[in-house]
Amino acid sequence: MAPRWLWLNVLGALAVAGVRESLLNVCMNAKHQKDKPGPEDALHSQCSPWKNNSCCSVNTSHAAHEEQSYLYNFSWSHCGNMSGKCKKHFIQDTCLYECSPNLGPWINVVDVSWRKERILNVPLCKEDCDQWWEDCKADMTCKENWHKGWNWTTGTNRCPLGSMCEPWPLVFPEPKDLCEKIWSNSYQYTPFQRGSGRCIQMWFDPKEGNPNAEVAKYYSRAGRGGAARLPLALLLPALLVLRTV
Repeated sequence: MAPRWLWLNVLGALAVAGVRESLLNVCMNAKHQKDKPGPEDALHSQCSPWKNNSCCSVNTSHAAHEEQSYLYNFSWSHCGNMSGKCKKHFIQDTCLYECSPNLGPWINVVDVSWRKERILNVPLCKEDCDQWWEDCKADMTCKENWHKGWNWTTGTNRCPLGSMCEPWPLVFPEPKDLCEKIWSNSYQYTPFQRGSGRCIQMWFDPKEGNPNAEVAKYYSRAGRGGAARLPLALLLPALLVLRTV
């Protein structure tokens, strides 16, 4: 029988292979994502780049474009009407979150009532983050972290009591502040540019394919990722063998 160290090496190799595979082409265990990615020919407007392989449904893609939808009952316009050029980035952000099957390396387990997984430190392309900030800099907000701390007494998000609406640059002085703080570090500001293969694009032309698939593959091979969803079935045979050697 093979020595114990050899079985440990086999187990390690199985684990690494399983982790890499489990990070690719997956959907989060969250509120509105499908169990598995697949084609959705009629995805709406800004969500349409993911129509060939999507974690969101047609209904979710439509709701992502509404001012206050059933998705999270969240209003972008908590400090007056948000400008259209700013809002388009939040719609695209929602489409990426709900529809992308390429966020596996950054999925982490969480224990909250409305989702079991979230993304953390997704490396966002520099241009996407810079343009998001540029298009929103004339808008107003009262919070830098939009994940929590709202006043929900009316059934939708309102600024916390005592907070003030301020110009965007006072709350988010730089693009890095916006992308990293607004969703509790869901995104990470990077120096990488679109097409580099090292950053996730919020915007891409589906006619040229989805560049984020290769980015996810790169980071999964590099050993990056949160709570990798390694199937237990891959480990059980090796674990049983280890008990007998």
